[in-house]
Amino acid sequence: MKGVAKVYTYLIYLILYAPIAVMVLFSFNSINSTGSFAGFSLYWYRELFRDEATLSALKNTLVLAVLSSVLATVIGTAAAVGISKMRAKYFKNAVLSVTNIPMMNPDIVTGIAMMLLFVFVATRLGFDSSLGFSTVLIAHITFNLPYVILSVMPKIKQMDRNLTEAAMDLGCTPMRAFLKVELPSILPGIISGFIMAFTLSLDDFVISYFTTGNGFETLPIRIYSMTKKRVTPDMYAL
Repeated sequence: MKGVAKVYTYLIYLILYAPIAVMVLFSFNSINSTGSFAGFSLYWYRELFRDEATLSALKNTLVLAVLSSVLATVIGTAAAVGISKMRAKYFKNAVLSVTNIPMMNPDIVTGIAMMLLFVFVATRLGFDSSLGFSTVLIAHITFNLPYVILSVMPKIKQMDRNLTEAAMDLGCTPMRAFLKVELPSILPGIISGFIMAFTLSLDDFVISYFTTGNGFETLPIRIYSMTKKRVTPDMYAL
């Protein structure tokens, strides 16, 4: 049985990592082909750095991921602390249920709903353009928030509440007690929430596709637009 288990494990790893290995290999291909390898070359890496549209999309993706994850982490941490201090159990559970909606919804439902909301608001306010960087940023913060809250909440529950009360008894204001006592205790949860938010934002395609405008393009959208024609090996290099 152990031999079968090992074979099964190796097969799973092969299925997971073989596509990545093939992608890495063909990024060094000397010819414009994604089906046959003719020789080792750095040509497609040079082509990648000459492709201004792709580099711009990469920059947009990184800026969006950093901004949305930082803002989602700040808002999500504050929300987690606020939720943990709620005394009414039913109200607390209701708030947590509403918070989890963006995480439970299919991406296409969230994307279309937010697109319709942004278009409706822009129309009411008389804006010429309804979708762009700001709408994508708001959308990314929205679907990142539940993951940050879920990462921070367990750390708050593990924390000894008496430490905060002791700090205030010794002269700390509530804000100073939070910064000196609570924040260091929940910092691992904040960091893991930030990493999760950054990864999700970097990876997202569906919600970005529905909430972005003509003037802003992320890397997943850029790659998707290329698949309608032909994906060149410089995308493998990227």
